[in-house]
Amino acid sequence: MFAKIALYLLAVNIWTVGQFWHDKSRAMNGGWRVPEGHLLGLALIGGSPGALLARKVFHHKTRKEPFSTWLQVIAVLQAGGLIGWFLLG
Repeated sequence: MFAKIALYLLAVNIWTVGQFWHDKSRAMNGGWRVPEGHLLGLALIGGSPGALLARKVFHHKTRKEPFSTWLQVIAVLQAGGLIGWFLLG
């Protein structure tokens, strides 16, 4: 069970980083962008570490509001959930 969860999280985070890279590339070249809702959705389903890493590596969406606030809220809620799961489980 743990291996399946770990594999899922690895896959969703790789996909999330890829989507941030794709959006950054499109932003630089004037193409169609990845919707912010899609990027936040990926963070919500477990890709928040990848989203935070991609923002730092690609310097992308670092000052964009309310995107930044929503991403931080998602990451904090997920971190709190993990802490609670480890403490109570």
